[in-house]
Amino acid sequence: MSESTDPASPADAIAAGYAFTGPALELGALLWDGACLPDRQIRIPLPMLNRHGLVAGATGTGKTKTLQLIAEQLSAGGVPVFLADIKGDVSGISAPGTPNEKIAQRAAEVGQQWEAAGFPSEFYSLGGIGAGIPVRATVTSFGPVLMSKVLQLNQTQEQSLGLIFHYADAKGLELIDLKDLRAVVAFLVSDQGKAELKGIGGLSTVTAGVILRALTAFEQQGASEFFGEPEFDTGEFLRTAADGRGMVSVLELPAVQDKPQLFSTFLMWLLADLYTDLPEVGDLERPKLVFFFDEAHLLFNGASKAFLESITQTVRLIRSKGIGVFFVTQTPKDVPADVLAQLGNRVQHALRAFTPDDAKALKATVKTFPNSAYDLEELLTGLGTGEAVITVLSEKGAPTPVAATRLRAPQSLMGPVGAEALDAAVKSSLLYSRYAEPVDRESAYEKISAEQAAAEAAAEAAAAQAEAEKQAKEAAKAARSAPKPDPSLAQQVVGSGLFRSLARSIGTQLGREISRSIFGTAKRRR
Repeated sequence: MSESTDPASPADAIAAGYAFTGPALELGALLWDGACLPDRQIRIPLPMLNRHGLVAGATGTGKTKTLQLIAEQLSAGGVPVFLADIKGDVSGISAPGTPNEKIAQRAAEVGQQWEAAGFPSEFYSLGGIGAGIPVRATVTSFGPVLMSKVLQLNQTQEQSLGLIFHYADAKGLELIDLKDLRAVVAFLVSDQGKAELKGIGGLSTVTAGVILRALTAFEQQGASEFFGEPEFDTGEFLRTAADGRGMVSVLELPAVQDKPQLFSTFLMWLLADLYTDLPEVGDLERPKLVFFFDEAHLLFNGASKAFLESITQTVRLIRSKGIGVFFVTQTPKDVPADVLAQLGNRVQHALRAFTPDDAKALKATVKTFPNSAYDLEELLTGLGTGEAVITVLSEKGAPTPVAATRLRAPQSLMGPVGAEALDAAVKSSLLYSRYAEPVDRESAYEKISAEQAAAEAAAEAAAAQAEAEKQAKEAAKAARSAPKPDPSLAQQVVGSGLFRSLARSIGTQLGREISRSIFGTAKRRR
């Protein structure tokens, strides 16, 4: 009797570790001793999907198909799913797959009753770039830590950005889009605004310049489209379809795949926003949402200590909110150890060992697995496409035995849907009218601009008044220093000695009449 059919064989011991009694996702059939055993199914308990997971493997080993397979079964089980579609080949989950000989062969090998099926889907895009319902965030909700990550600021600059956000909150200056943030930074280093932060450390002109230049570069990448209103309500990802299946939310990222820092950080915002909004629920019979974070290594590249701490805390605590997170990347070493320790479910596709660095990564990956009946170093380099080494958490929360597995084939289309079908799906969504058109209401930029305009007008008025007063003083001074005019003939006569003598000596009526006629007054009549 071969090892694979012996009741006491390692194959039976491994399969027994996956004999769950409750609802579970069917991943595939056990591989042992070079054979695929369709009667020994490898599964993952549905309640354990909120304990997070990792799908890893070299390019071309089938990671995308694996997440598609898991997403389909989650949707069928009434669990909403979020997928980041970076390469543009996940949209096919909305359409039934096309039967062919390869699928039929795979189904027969793993004991799968394959039927073509599409799943209810919504398609989103970052800020409306590319096909999809626009997903936007305000700068305020994005926060200084995530913004520092995407602007590639150092620790000191990140702390300064935190002060800027604090000031804006305290003063009621809404940071909606990037021009709002730019306006606040510029104001705080202006003559008018320098004193505002003196009590809490201030903002140096050099740091402000770095932030403003980083914002300019960020805007040149098209990032202005991602920040604004209406801000997307991440609660939309928790919906189910009318037939009870979970809605599959596909974030279409091909149009921004050359901006990895941006979309990876934006995905982290989505996760952090869900964490902030959702109540504590503990362990559920099924998760509220399972979030697939593709190309996860991009999230951690160049990350600050504060950013890594934020991710670790979010992953650790969001489980109690009913959210499961799967990171999809090339090797486990792409994920920091503190985050990796939170990932209880593992699907490891083949790894390559062509270089010394590859060999080192292979050894590191083997060490992340529990003790195994397999020679994992040899196994991981020999797996075919659509095969993986799996260990998950049992219904009791304990790790299952390591199982080499030939995975099932997805039931939906393994490739993108046509552009016309995608566009029609987007515009027919009930959410399209809610989020499609951007809104630009009064915020920090408008308020600061209005205050500066008022200050400039007041300064101009004060300057005009000062100039008028100056001119008036100069006119008065000029009048006092001007030469006196020559006296008139009448003044000369009155001032003469002859007149004074005559006035004293003549007291007669004739004298008075002469006097009055000289001053031009009227003759008094009796």
